[in-house]
Amino acid sequence: MSHVALLFGAGLLGGLMNALAGGGSFVTLPALIAAGVPAVGANVSSTVALYPGGAASTWVYRDRLNRVAGVPIRPALAATLAGGLIGALLLLFTPGAVFDRLLPWLLLIATGALVLGPRVGPVLRRRFRVGTRAVIAIQLVLGIYGGYFGGGVGLMMLAAWSLLDGADVKALNAPRTLMVTAANTVAVICFVVAGAVWWRETLVLGAGAILGGYGGARLGRVLPAPVIRGATVALAVTMTLVFFFRAYG
Repeated sequence: MSHVALLFGAGLLGGLMNALAGGGSFVTLPALIAAGVPAVGANVSSTVALYPGGAASTWVYRDRLNRVAGVPIRPALAATLAGGLIGALLLLFTPGAVFDRLLPWLLLIATGALVLGPRVGPVLRRRFRVGTRAVIAIQLVLGIYGGYFGGGVGLMMLAAWSLLDGADVKALNAPRTLMVTAANTVAVICFVVAGAVWWRETLVLGAGAILGGYGGARLGRVLPAPVIRGATVALAVTMTLVFFFRAYG
């Protein structure tokens, strides 16, 4: 019963975090490991459990979907889906030890982009013009990361789009939720077909994530953009420190 309470609570908080800014897997993954699920199985099961919550958030945000860094939704979505498939297959067929060592540095880059984006972004946009192909390539890479591990991928999307387009975090929440859900869609299919999901723990975690995802999306519609941005930056800094300690501590 203690594991049930732990997993449901982690799912609730993880779904809420994903709806507002991303990073829910940094709550659900440790909870699954604490409940006795091996690390790889926990990574897979966390992705599957958080998927319904992400889908619920996408439904709430459906009337706010817009262009991604100046690119229409459909080509960006196609690139994200392709990347998610590649990433999921990499997770199933290759060891993740090397990527675990690289992950803190990727998060550090994303955090730096979020913190410096409002100042650096306008300078970069004046000097460089980023075309559709570059944005699609970025989405493909982010999709691969999302399918392979997924931790912080929503924050990385926000960081990249903030630099490229200059839109505030609140305005980017709807397309971010859609893209993360898209990458996870193909990953979930691969994980289920491969039989890698710990279903009992996943169902408890997922029930909490659905409630958290729906409630978080509702909250995200009314919270001021500076509040969401501040919470996003604080979460990014915290996650970066946690994963540096995890990899090198």
